[in-house]
Amino acid sequence: MEELTLTTPSLLFSAVSLIMLAYTNRFLSYAQVVRTLKGEYDLHPTGITAAQINNLRTRLSLIRMMQILGIVSLLLSVLCMFLIYVGFQTAAVLVFAVSLLCLICSLGISIGEIVISVRALDLHLSEMECQKVNKRQFD
Repeated sequence: MEELTLTTPSLLFSAVSLIMLAYTNRFLSYAQVVRTLKGEYDLHPTGITAAQINNLRTRLSLIRMMQILGIVSLLLSVLCMFLIYVGFQTAAVLVFAVSLLCLICSLGISIGEIVISVRALDLHLSEMECQKVNKRQFD
């Protein structure tokens, strides 16, 4: 096995930083949608709005897990660099492996969250298509 150098774990910094930025932007977008839906639900409570709120709750939980795993991955990369610096090569390799696994899990959860988001948007589109068809029938 090739020796792990300080450069290898440091390569994750830019990747994880960009991923965290994307996750944070997604979180902020959902936070705005939640606020809007809450106002809508307060004025006109419907089952659809309640379902959307529940869907967003699930997606926010997934984003939280994605962010936590991304941060853990970054922290473990830093720990790995420290272990390389002080000469604990075997421990550094194990810590780096766990860091990569955390990043893989974070990205996997991200895929799941995207699938849920697309399904939610499909429901909106289906609802709009039904309204369009119903409107044509009455015109």
